Amino acid sequence: MIDPPGSTAKPVSPPLTLRTLAGYFGVAALLALAALGIALWQMQSTRQDIDGLRQELAKRLSDVDAQTKASRIAGDQLREATREAAAKLGVLEAKLAESQSQQIALEALYQDLSRNRDEWAYAEIEQTLLIAGQQLQLAGNAKAALIALQAADARLQTMNRPQLTALRRAIGQDIAKLKAAPLMDAQGLSVRIDTLLAMVDKLPLAAETRAAADAAAVRDAPAADTNTASRFWREVWADLKQLVRVQRIDRVDVPLLTPAQAFFLRENLKLRLLTARMALLTRDQATFRNDLKAAREWLARYFDARDKTVATAVASLAGLQTSDINIELPDIAATLEAMRVVSQARARAK
Repeated sequence: MIDPPGSTAKPVSPPLTLRTLAGYFGVAALLALAALGIALWQMQSTRQDIDGLRQELAKRLSDVDAQTKASRIAGDQLREATREAAAKLGVLEAKLAESQSQQIALEALYQDLSRNRDEWAYAEIEQTLLIAGQQLQLAGNAKAALIALQAADARLQTMNRPQLTALRRAIGQDIAKLKAAPLMDAQGLSVRIDTLLAMVDKLPLAAETRAAADAAAVRDAPAADTNTASRFWREVWADLKQLVRVQRIDRVDVPLLTPAQAFFLRENLKLRLLTARMALLTRDQATFRNDLKAAREWLARYFDARDKTVATAVASLAGLQTSDINIELPDIAATLEAMRVVSQARARAK
């Protein structure tokens, strides 16, 4: 059959045969088997992967569980450590507060001690300066006053306070004046007078010395005979002569003294020496020399001048009598005034 012109002819498929269908079915079966094999292989592989994942997941869950338990234990330990740390921190805070309170108390005590130390230092310096003034005014002891001023200056030097400069300057000026002043050894003169006072009771009286010598001469005279009766009457006669004593005195002005008069003579001599020592302390030149002169005259008149002790006492009195005790000493009024100013300034600062 011929198609008309202008028309489109469709190809005609050849008819399917059994053989062809069988081939198709075989191919399809092969493809199905292949797909089934692939599917089975994929299922097996997927199962293995799932088992691996399950094992890995179980392992990881086990690890997570172990870590969780460890974390829980660590958390418990951490909480326990935190509680212990909190307790220790509380104890430390209490100790710190106690330490701070103790530190505050110690600082207050230190400040109190520092103030007291300054008070003691100022009181000591003031007392030392007052002693120096008293030594000059009452005893005329320039050496002791100089030592006291030097001690006060040394103490002020250790304090090293700028407000004490004026006081140190005044002390330095007074020290220079005392060093330039003529020094009188009042202590040495007083010791010499004390030595004479101790000697008074041992000085022999002129009358006692001659009477003792005459008695010794009578006692030591050899017997004219050895007859017992003569010796007896001689001893009786010696005893009778003791009742009435006839004494030869080389100097008519040496009086005979009874024991009571001799006692009062020694006591009056001591009184003269004590008065001279008091005049030495008050720098009373006239009284000092008059008492020493009277004591020297009494020694020469009533005591045995031939005795070494009496001669030594007379020589010592003569040396003391020539001593000049009326020395004009400088005062330390400037130092005392500077100390008064410092004391007033400290009193206002309190």
